Amino acid sequence: MKALQKFGGIAAFYMAISHMIGIVVFLVVLDYTSITDPAQKVALNVEKQMIVFSTNLLMYVFFGFALIILLLALYDRLKSGAVPVMQAAIVVGLIWAGSLIASGMVSNAGLAAIVPLYAKDPTQAAFTWQSIEAVTSGLGNANGEILGGVFTLLISLAGFQTKGLPKPLNILGLVIGVVGILTIIPVLNNFVGVFGLGQILWYIWLGIILLRSNFLTTTMKQTHV
Repeated sequence: MKALQKFGGIAAFYMAISHMIGIVVFLVVLDYTSITDPAQKVALNVEKQMIVFSTNLLMYVFFGFALIILLLALYDRLKSGAVPVMQAAIVVGLIWAGSLIASGMVSNAGLAAIVPLYAKDPTQAAFTWQSIEAVTSGLGNANGEILGGVFTLLISLAGFQTKGLPKPLNILGLVIGVVGILTIIPVLNNFVGVFGLGQILWYIWLGIILLRSNFLTTTMKQTHV
């Protein structure tokens, strides 16, 4: 479906852009990863609650829905000749999307609950936020990008089997997928950043392919009219 490929390309670009914005916000604007003290973390979340809330929507909730659109577009493109692989990709992709959406929703719900508690009892708020953060981090795959890694790996394998995606893009996807899977090992968890940056490139390239194929199809139809 021409329209589905177009929407898939747009979704891929959104995923890349939202990921880049999220990295800038959490690493540069908030400098969140450098804060280890629970009291300081909850204070930052309360002080910058609208920034955190908006970024959670952008990076997790909306990202998850964009992932579903991209997944449907890729399934439509690659299912012929790679049905088992794409069926597995659909299952893993939907689980990943649901996990990310849940992470963002739980984080924002926890943020809404923690703000009034912080005004009354900052210490209790810090303890409560630790529990919330453990849940959202698990749902958001902060302890290892195995879902994203397996998803990227499966799509790349299907791309090889069907030749529906360029070979260099598939090779990149295989490398990124393996890196994502390996981050589930505690000593290799620091490679989550490598996986994230690699996926940004993968999404941009994928978006170009999907939109270009849609453009070429439209152009060819107009030429034959």
